[in-house]
Amino acid sequence: MSDTHLPPAPAARPLPAFSGYGVELEYMIVDQAHLDVKPIADQLLCAAAGHPAADVPRGAMAWSNELALHVIEIKNPAPVARLEGLAEAFHAEVRAANELLAGMCARLLPGGMHPWMDPSTETRLWTWDRAALYSCYDRIFNCRRHGWGNLQSMHLNLPFAGDGEFARLHAAIRLALPILPALAASSPWADSRPTGCMDYRLAVYRQHQREVPSSMGDCIPEPSHSEAEYRAQVLAPMYREVAEYGAVPCKGDAGELRHEWLNVRGAAPRFERSAIEIRVLDTQECPSADLAIAAATVALVRHLYDGACAQADAGLDTPALVALFERCIRDAERAEIDDARYLELLDCGTGPCSAGELWSALLARFESRGQLPAEARAPLRFIQEHGPLARRLAIALDDAPGRLRDVYRELSACLQDNRQYGARR
Repeated sequence: MSDTHLPPAPAARPLPAFSGYGVELEYMIVDQAHLDVKPIADQLLCAAAGHPAADVPRGAMAWSNELALHVIEIKNPAPVARLEGLAEAFHAEVRAANELLAGMCARLLPGGMHPWMDPSTETRLWTWDRAALYSCYDRIFNCRRHGWGNLQSMHLNLPFAGDGEFARLHAAIRLALPILPALAASSPWADSRPTGCMDYRLAVYRQHQREVPSSMGDCIPEPSHSEAEYRAQVLAPMYREVAEYGAVPCKGDAGELRHEWLNVRGAAPRFERSAIEIRVLDTQECPSADLAIAAATVALVRHLYDGACAQADAGLDTPALVALFERCIRDAERAEIDDARYLELLDCGTGPCSAGELWSALLARFESRGQLPAEARAPLRFIQEHGPLARRLAIALDDAPGRLRDVYRELSACLQDNRQYGARR
């Protein structure tokens, strides 16, 4: 829940759209032998910093805590001009964290959810620094459940400068969101059983702040054309609603819950840093896959920004986008895309087609135009050929459900080695 961290001081001049990128990856800390969650993020961060710490700067990278004590976030805290090279930078941080964790009989585990964790009994909240703030969240939302205590995601931050860029970028991201789970779903199992949903993390995430419905909406954000409009139509109602819980000041460094990071839509503007945060991407099995998906997401958003959303007023009604989103959450690459207007906006005919076929057409176009980093192409081709991580995990576990721990032990090895699940060693 990285949004509750105090944001950095705003830049003197906001970055123009597509001139900088921020990536945050969340990982589970698990027991080295049994892979059960291990709530020792505070010990790991202390070991990395040499003293108790919630945030650990590491050159161009950084580690930080999350709400749950078994989760750590690795990120590039300052925007980078290019995504190239970030996969190796994240992998180096993973290996450094695993080296420290080995002395604690622990390791990092990737994926969107832990497949057998019981969040009602195993969730341990962060106990100091921002603990009062997390306590406020727990009081209102009950954080000891899926969607809070058990979820890991990649957040992708894209900048904007001024209302014109905000409107176009928000419109483009809004159109891109529904099909992102078809590429990034990695959470088909929970509670030691298949969920029937390829992206179960998103299925539960969409309900995790149901006590304050205006803070989530339909996950797919409503259209918005300016910061003032967004503050009036989205943030203000959310602040009024949460105030009914008496959630005024917590004794934490973030002050109170009436803040823009309470907004957890699938794409949430962070006006304090002039960026929109995309929140619907599951953590993958290795940084090379995560950053490849980030690159594909950027290419799709830019395609829409330059095309269908050039005037910031194109698009579909929110219910139509939500319907596509729900299909992709459930079926990932096998979801049917039959909305002719949506396909037209993506310049992909009028369909119908599967989400996997749609992504294949889009990625082929982006690659032919040089819009994908070279290092992203092989991981994306692997996903096209073998399905998203959720599909590969589901197939492996359908064949031998008793191998759940073995499959996820291999997933942990993939993270350490920076290779995709199912790829040859």
